[in-house]
Amino acid sequence: MTIIIEQPQFGIGVVEENKNLYNEQELVLDGGFVVPHINTFGNNFRDYDAESERQEGVENFYRMNHVHQTYDFVKRMREEYGKLDKVEMSIWECCELLNEVIDESDPDLDEPQIEHLLQTAEAIRKDYPNEDWLHLTALVHDLGKVLNLPGFGELPQWAVVGDTYPVGCAFDKSIVHHKYFKENPDYSNPAYNSKFGVYSEGCGLDNVLMSWGHDDYMYLVAKENNTTLPSAGLFVIRYHSFYALHRSGAYEYLLNDEDKENLKWLKIFNKYDLYSKSKVRVNVEQVKPYYLSLIEKYFPAKLRW
Repeated sequence: MTIIIEQPQFGIGVVEENKNLYNEQELVLDGGFVVPHINTFGNNFRDYDAESERQEGVENFYRMNHVHQTYDFVKRMREEYGKLDKVEMSIWECCELLNEVIDESDPDLDEPQIEHLLQTAEAIRKDYPNEDWLHLTALVHDLGKVLNLPGFGELPQWAVVGDTYPVGCAFDKSIVHHKYFKENPDYSNPAYNSKFGVYSEGCGLDNVLMSWGHDDYMYLVAKENNTTLPSAGLFVIRYHSFYALHRSGAYEYLLNDEDKENLKWLKIFNKYDLYSKSKVRVNVEQVKPYYLSLIEKYFPAKLRW
């Protein structure tokens, strides 16, 4: 199986005549991996205001997400899904299951998720060949999206995907579609709507409840199944959708020293997670043995989900 996403073709003369525009629309990642600044819909990545066939649906998604993600809801979800009693399966089996999931919160992509996983992993592998834990982290980072499938409770998309953020303290204005938080019960609850809320400065993100979704679920799966991924790998899995932190610098007052070190890897990872969503060719059967060897190195053969 080969995954192909068409690249725009530029003649030499066209590139020279439009050099400034061409440069503005490309990003060179570490190691020379070149990608455009435009997504598969022709808009800038993470442009939530762009007029497109997906824009309205994405905004409706975030309204539901912001209204229902409360401190009490997250506690219930973590207690329920922390039991890991849904199914036993391997990492690769879960990768194949993800073919059935489309992320309604994503303004950049409407393709099967396994394509995105391999695009991200292969882009990182090219630029960081010696960090095999990061290659595997890229492969597994979105596997928690199986929460959307019937065997995992068929949770609504607003409880599975989208940007994540702390609950139990004030919702930062940098969070996409922040206006909808006004309908969240915690928004007007004095126990939860101050800067620190139920937390304290420098308490560390391990002590912070994040909005529930695939990030936190996959973190629980990896941790409770005794993965040997390093701390930075678990940090990437758990907070890769925490854009308010790693893109806007919000909530930094909650970080401890270990979080600050791991955040460096998260910022590296995020470039690939975002900008590898297009313009990549991946031969799944060719790369599969490599990733199976990493799975064997860092995970048990079967995991509880």
